[in-house]
Amino acid sequence: MDAADGYAGSKMIETTSLEGVLMITPRIFKDDRGTFTESFSAKQFDKATGGRYTFVQDNQSVSKKNVLRGLHFQNPPFEQGKLVRVSKGSVIDVAVDIRKHSSTYGQHIAVLLSAENNRQLWIPPGFAHGFVALEEDTVFCYKCTEYYAPQAEDCIAWNDPDLNIDWGVRDPIVSSKDSIGKEFCKFATQF
Repeated sequence: MDAADGYAGSKMIETTSLEGVLMITPRIFKDDRGTFTESFSAKQFDKATGGRYTFVQDNQSVSKKNVLRGLHFQNPPFEQGKLVRVSKGSVIDVAVDIRKHSSTYGQHIAVLLSAENNRQLWIPPGFAHGFVALEEDTVFCYKCTEYYAPQAEDCIAWNDPDLNIDWGVRDPIVSSKDSIGKEFCKFATQF
């Protein structure tokens, strides 16, 4: 990853191998009382992303160890960008490029997000997203640029052989809905 911008001096923003996906590492202030972190600033986020996105919904999930959720996305015109982080525990977080004209179409990144490293991942619209919890009672938080729209939701198989994602766990716990995700080779993207 390459350093992109200082995020107003309080955060480090790094680009990733997938255009538009950003790794954000907030600055943590520590003293004898504990820590303080500014987890989100619209002004700083707009500077980093060109001011194209507005968050309309915040979500949180709590997962047992080895629970895998994904690879989810919403089709246009309800596509979602997500700013994700972990407030308790840790995950392997994955973004898959599903933009048909992208030079990285079908490629993915997998990053460790944890309460300890306090990192965040910005995943713009046009990506499928998933994560696997590495600890009991992992709390995963994400801000969305579009409301949940069940008629637009879709899922790619988390274990698709063409994607070849290393989730770092054996035999993850997957919902019945996620266990029947689409094969990537048969998937027709709307992005």
